Amino acid sequence: MLPYYITMLYIIIAIIIIIAIYFAKRSKKPAVQWPTQQLKGLFTQHVDYYNKLSDTDKTVFEQKIQTFLNTVRIEGVGLVITDTDRIMVASSAVIPIFAFKDWTYRNVTNVLLYPDTFDKDFQFEGNEGEGRNIMGMVGSGFMNGQMILSRNALVKGFSKNTGMENTGIHEFVHLLDKADGATDGIPEGFLSHEYIEPWVRMMHQEIHKIESGHSDIDMYATTNEAEFFAVVSEYFFEKPDQFQTKHPELYDMLSKVFGQDPAKE
Repeated sequence: MLPYYITMLYIIIAIIIIIAIYFAKRSKKPAVQWPTQQLKGLFTQHVDYYNKLSDTDKTVFEQKIQTFLNTVRIEGVGLVITDTDRIMVASSAVIPIFAFKDWTYRNVTNVLLYPDTFDKDFQFEGNEGEGRNIMGMVGSGFMNGQMILSRNALVKGFSKNTGMENTGIHEFVHLLDKADGATDGIPEGFLSHEYIEPWVRMMHQEIHKIESGHSDIDMYATTNEAEFFAVVSEYFFEKPDQFQTKHPELYDMLSKVFGQDPAKE
């Protein structure tokens, strides 16, 4: 018979192996392979951006969606995730980076979908709604690599009467902003050096116009430079014709950032 301490050692090692196998299986995300017609039906119904693409670009868009869904886990908190939820979250991610070849989001591993708005402590129920006004958030600190989105806000962003807002796009633009190491509203990794100073100057000029009531851009853009970049990016993708007409210089600059000209689609 083996000594007691050796037996216990074997038991501990076996437990560690079992735990390691469990978490390895849990973290391994199965590839998403939906039928093409199902994909097309969901895109056609919910994603206007997709409907404006050429047939060739639609195929590329679908492939990018598949790549995103195979690398980023989407989980429901207080709700059951549907295929439509997955399509909307993935489209929010792909739309800003559609022109970037082989781009992947390295600063997000999970998207947590809440039923509705939440507070700064990530709570979405209790306290009679007090302080629950956040529609989306990119996590930091112990929440690094996580994104939280309100399903209601996500759905509204892809509805026909969304206006110039899209919470999903807003939060993924924050991740693009963060890709150079700082969420500061200056997309240095996507804008040539000679345009950085004009972009910063343009931001501050427009923020002043918003504060003085001489701009149709949402007041939330005046919070800071990072929020300005995210808010005008929503506008750029949701109402490109209107944005180009009212803000031609900003439109031109964002076309350079994203490598897209959605007003011409």
